[in-house]
Amino acid sequence: MAIAVAIVEDNDQLRGTLARVIDRAEGFRCVGQHASAEDALAALPQQKPDVVLMDINLPGLNGVECVRRLKPLLPQTQVVMLTVYEDTDNIFNALAAGASGYLLKRTSRDELLAAIKEVHAGGSPMTAHIARKVVQSFQRAGPSPQPAENLSPREQEVLDLLSQGFLYKEIAERLGVSYETVHTYIRRIYEKLHVRTRTEAVAKFLRR
Repeated sequence: MAIAVAIVEDNDQLRGTLARVIDRAEGFRCVGQHASAEDALAALPQQKPDVVLMDINLPGLNGVECVRRLKPLLPQTQVVMLTVYEDTDNIFNALAAGASGYLLKRTSRDELLAAIKEVHAGGSPMTAHIARKVVQSFQRAGPSPQPAENLSPREQEVLDLLSQGFLYKEIAERLGVSYETVHTYIRRIYEKLHVRTRTEAVAKFLRR
């Protein structure tokens, strides 16, 4: 089934280019184009994309705040931030708000499509520099109560595999279950741990 992608980008030319690249690529379809966070928040819950490409610097409500409001509405949708520069603080804030990765706007067509596939499969496209900052923030946060104690043995197993960096597809293969079943486990894990992203879930698991 084609990966459904929505684009939130205020630059009309870039938004149109991204939409054409996605629509022309096999296994992808563009289900929505939005010039502002406000438009996106109104339309995306109906469009239900698998992946959203989100500009960080939007007029009005910015991309980071848009992600923060969007994730509770579409917990299964993966968000990849689009940025001109590798602005560490903005990217980190976006990841903390619920984004799963980021891409520079000058990324090539092939890299863009590969990143969409990666994030859809449970990956997090980002550079080592940003990943290190994420890890350091978890280390600074210190220990937390036993968040995994309410999880079933199978949910703990899934979360353990997530913390080791396995993709959803790989977890499904290891456990001998379907990709959809893994998604169901992860949704329950998010609900029980009161988190919205894989990054937050793994952070709680590692601090237990």
